[in-house]
Amino acid sequence: METLANLLVGFGVAFQPLSLFMMTVGLLLGLAVGVLPGLGGTAGVALLLPVTVLVPPEVGIIFLAAIYWGALYGGVITSILFAIPGEPWSVALIFDGYPMAKQGKAGLALAAAFVSSFVGIMVAAVFFVTLAMPLALFALKFGPPEMFAIMMLAFSTFVGLGTGGALKTLISTSFGLLLTMAGLDVVTGSPRLTFGTMAFLSGFHFVPVTIGLFGLGEIMIDGEERLSIEIKEVIHAKLGWEDIKGGIMATKEHFGLTLLSALMGFFVGILPGTGATPASFLGYGIAKQYSKNPEKYGKGAIEGILAPQAAANAAGTGALLPMISLGIPGSPTAAVLLAGLYMWGLWPGPRLFLEEPVFVWGLIASLFLSGTACLIICLIGTPVLASIMRIPWGLLTPVIVIACFIGSYVMRNLMFDVWCTLVFGGLGYVMKKLKYPLAPLAVALVLGAMTERFLRQSLIIGDGSFGIFFTRPISAIFMVVALFLFALPAFKLIKDKMKSKDEEAPA
Repeated sequence: METLANLLVGFGVAFQPLSLFMMTVGLLLGLAVGVLPGLGGTAGVALLLPVTVLVPPEVGIIFLAAIYWGALYGGVITSILFAIPGEPWSVALIFDGYPMAKQGKAGLALAAAFVSSFVGIMVAAVFFVTLAMPLALFALKFGPPEMFAIMMLAFSTFVGLGTGGALKTLISTSFGLLLTMAGLDVVTGSPRLTFGTMAFLSGFHFVPVTIGLFGLGEIMIDGEERLSIEIKEVIHAKLGWEDIKGGIMATKEHFGLTLLSALMGFFVGILPGTGATPASFLGYGIAKQYSKNPEKYGKGAIEGILAPQAAANAAGTGALLPMISLGIPGSPTAAVLLAGLYMWGLWPGPRLFLEEPVFVWGLIASLFLSGTACLIICLIGTPVLASIMRIPWGLLTPVIVIACFIGSYVMRNLMFDVWCTLVFGGLGYVMKKLKYPLAPLAVALVLGAMTERFLRQSLIIGDGSFGIFFTRPISAIFMVVALFLFALPAFKLIKDKMKSKDEEAPA
């Protein structure tokens, strides 16, 4: 009953005129960001984070979250109609969405994707409501050692469960942690890693770095690809009532698969370092593996649209649960949202639930409203959204680049941040080309200062002994799991080498 009462309070916040207006604007901006290759939910949220200083925090988080949901939906349109993924998590939709569109079923494919997205968000929102408060209350038992162990667990999931190379992930994470050390010491307040430069005293702010990595870097990559890729046939979007009804019926017919994908996506999204992209591929893989007719996948199977999209949207929602309850972002976009909380003077965890219930439950209620509103907007406005892709890229790029620099400057009114955006834009391009993951760097940049503070507080409590992390039950469990995940790539490497030796050995 208490949860229901809190949720009603949240709906009271979400239904306020300013909240509804900002949510609608956020959804439209998110859809545009999702449609445009070269941008993404992370860059969009980071770019518009400064706008939230003009509104109350509970409205600001609804606005930023709406951009996130809009981007989750927007990538569907370009993947199905143009075979160009507007977002990384929409790549899996190309496999069957584009073949369906070429068969004259573009409307049905889009409707099925939108409806399954809605199901994914709603299922994840229900679990979010159920688990948020218990998880936050469990965090009341956490002291500095437990919090440091949680941070280590967050970083270890990138290494042990990530899709990229473990060494490159470690390098990316370490670089992000190194950046957080520049400026003033978190305990003594003395300057460090400033190299005698006054600009470095203020440290590297998360927003300019993120805009550079995920904004400018992606634009450079996309511009290069546009010079080299073959432009595929453009299919015009027409979404009629028959398509909508067909999408609803397809979701109903395969509701078990859609629900399973949503559940799996939610729990994948909770894990730091995963997010919507691996969830979408996992959903597609499970749908194909357990299908009675796996040969139809890749040729226009409706299940190949329902499963990955439900999983991706549920994972995007799930990524916010550890962020709001524990302060651990489940994805790069959640990391930007977490940076917004710190900017507004709010600290995630049980205190946030007790001291700022309007903020927390307003966000949770907006999950239901944003998912519903975005479904309606997409079903009505798909042709308009698809027409964004027809704007010449030469006109859009300068506008986006200027917006990136403005967004980075207004956070602290420092030219240093503008130069940071430019430098990290180039770095993001290089890292992408060399296949270094950007997500660990972004998350490390957000969590680095807290990780150092919890480490030093723990060592002070334990008289300088690292044994404190293994003598307290909760921190010991998290530390053991984290160390196992850090070591997992080495175990896999040893196993693969032993297997190859056995295969090479003469019979």
